[in-house]
Amino acid sequence: MTAPAYSADEMMTVAAARRLRDGAVCFVGIGLPSAACNLARLTHAPDLVLIYESGTVGTRPTVLPLSIGDGELASTATSVIPLPEIFAHYLQRGRVDVGFLGAAQLDRLGRLNSTAIGPYAKPSVRLPGSGGAPEIGAAAREVFVVMKQSARTFVERLDFVTTRARPAAVITDLGVLEPDPHSRELRVCATFAGVTVDQMRAECGWPLQAAATVQRITPPTDHELEVLRALGARTAAAHGRPVRISLPT
Repeated sequence: MTAPAYSADEMMTVAAARRLRDGAVCFVGIGLPSAACNLARLTHAPDLVLIYESGTVGTRPTVLPLSIGDGELASTATSVIPLPEIFAHYLQRGRVDVGFLGAAQLDRLGRLNSTAIGPYAKPSVRLPGSGGAPEIGAAAREVFVVMKQSARTFVERLDFVTTRARPAAVITDLGVLEPDPHSRELRVCATFAGVTVDQMRAECGWPLQAAATVQRITPPTDHELEVLRALGARTAAAHGRPVRISLPT
């Protein structure tokens, strides 16, 4: 079998981007969520409104930010407002259509851990923490999670419950999971080319079920790959340059 002309990460990013409609207001996380949202903005959703937790609204970055404090977000934003107002006047008032999140662990009900691996008091890994994820998971009209799938990340029991997200979809590097309408347990609803349901089950820490009909996700188009790779190249070049800080003499 000929290997696909794209990586699993590229397929995952494209699949996540396709779920965003033009004109939606999207609260964006750093990393894969940011890549997916900006790919959507640069392809089929040019009027997508991106909000980052630092207070940037309507930002249109030319490169992917390193963090929510990246100057690229503020310099390309329509407005920059205080962080408390982002949560009080945008998120909690129902003005955010989509929350895009990532995490270190996820369980069968879509709850997320971004706090610690191992016992909270003495973890083997201390993670960045919740940030705005709990509020986004609770108040956004719809939540999508983007993360790589393995038995270490898709776990039977979280080491710490950071966010009770109840996502509408979880997009992984193998396929897409959506909640069962009755039990709300995540189940396989679509796979990428060359991936089977059994492979997704092998990379999951609980007995993963599948929908009655599992769809095959359409591979990335040449245009989607071209835009995504150009974004990645610009990002690598921008972040590879040394930062010059001028100090008063």
